[in-house]
Order: sequence, then structure tokens, then C-alpha cells
Amino acid sequence: MAAPELISPRSPRVVAARRLARRNFRVKERRFIAEGPQAVREAVEHRGDGGRPTLIELFATAEAMERYADIVAAARATGARIHPAADEVVAGISQTVTPQGLVGVCGFLDRPFEEIIKARPRLVAVLAHVRDPGNAGTVLRCADAAGADAVVLTDASVDLYNPKTVRASVGSVFHLPVAVGVPVEQAVRGLRAAGSRIVAADGSGERDLDTELDEGVLGRPTVWIFGNEAWGLPEETRALADEVVRVPLHGRAESLNLATAAAVCLYASARAQRAPGGCRSVTSS
Repeated sequence: MAAPELISPRSPRVVAARRLARRNFRVKERRFIAEGPQAVREAVEHRGDGGRPTLIELFATAEAMERYADIVAAARATGARIHPAADEVVAGISQTVTPQGLVGVCGFLDRPFEEIIKARPRLVAVLAHVRDPGNAGTVLRCADAAGADAVVLTDASVDLYNPKTVRASVGSVFHLPVAVGVPVEQAVRGLRAAGSRIVAADGSGERDLDTELDEGVLGRPTVWIFGNEAWGLPEETRALADEVVRVPLHGRAESLNLATAAAVCLYASARAQRAPGGCRSVTSS
């Protein structure tokens, strides 16, 4: 069997895909890059409005087309354009140091904030002032793992479609509704009206997570607000919350990083919401 003809490095499709490394082009085209077999597999399975496939194009090296033949076949079945490409072409589109041979071009998949409110979610993560794309993607992954109903990125947070954010989510960006560009005041107002209790996670909070669990209040629909990696939440954002809660530090560590604290908080809510009657301390009578 003859080797497939490789797409030219100067092809308009390659040039357009490379441009998606820049936010202004992503916004203009409403497209973003998903790299590696895990992300591409999730993109193949995801559907947008009206069942429209999310994956639009797939660039793949000869080795990747052989190794991940099932993914390539599934992508082709959705109608995505498959472009066999030389290693250097895929590397030029990819944003990783060691690309895995598959790079997908996907359509935007964020959802309107009003749609999230209408669903009356029980667990939501709001990323306010989160600027690091790796942290944003990791929190999104934690929210997905904890069974959250949605994630909201405020207008002061990093771009959802930053390649580092997409990579750090390890496919979770395709799993749950995400709203973007929502002012934090609007997010709080809308989610509170939908029946949620608003909890800001901050290391200087007056209440701690153990108390929240002991009192069973985390069994209610809850929105967690997570702040900036370096300076936490500004006072005006803290003031919007019903409670400001800290993760207790029982050892000698000075603090927890954003993603770790988010994972602890989201799993605490997930546990409480799944426990009959809420979660109580094992030492309570």
C-alpha cells in the first residue's frame, strides 16, 4: 500500500492551524487546538449544538496514524478532515516539547452562562482572577473528577482555549459545561438565584473546611469561588460570598497551591452531597 500523501507545510490548513496558538486568531475563528491521543479521542466523542461534531480537522504523523488507528478512524467517521503530516509539521502546530503525533482543530465548546443557571447545578467551580493556564486546566480536571455540574471562568481569568489550559484539563474540557467571560458579580448573582450557596475558598477564611463538613452545610447546592494563585481573592470578591472558608493545615506546610486546594474543596462537597443526610464528623454523637 502506498504511503499517504503528506500535507504541505505551506498549506493554508497548516498555516491556519499554527495561528491558533494566538488568542486573537482563536477568537476570530472560534477554533482551538487539542493535542495528543487522549484529548483528540475526547474531541471525537464530543458534540456541540445540534449534534455538530466538535473535531473539525486532524493532523497526524504516519506513526500516530498507525498507533492510534482507532482514533483516526473514529475522527474520519465524524466527517473531520484527516491530514497525514510530517513530524515537523505536527510539531509546528503543537505547543508541546514532545508532541505525540496527533493534533486536532476543534470548534469552541463553551456554553452560555444562562444555560448553566437554568440547569440549577448542585456543584460549580468559579475561577475568579485565575491567570495561570495550567492551574485553570487542572482545576477544571478536578471539577470533572469530583462530579461538578459546571465550571465558570470569569472575565478576569485565563482563556479556556489556551493550549496549556486544554492540555492540563487532560480531556475534561470536553466533559462538562464551561461558561467563559462572566463577570464574577454576575456569576454569583445568577448562581445564588438558582439556589446555590456561595463559598469563597481563601486561606484567611474565618471558617474552615472541617467545620463546614461537621455541620453538614456542604450537602447543599454549592458554588466554590477560587482566586488568583499568588494573592488569592480580593476583598470585593470575598464580600460576595455567603462564607469564606479555608482548608485547614494540620501539618507544617505554609499553604496549598490553587489546584490542590480546589481538589480538596470540591471533593468535600462531592462527599457531602452524596452522603445520606449530609456529611457529619465521625466523632459527633
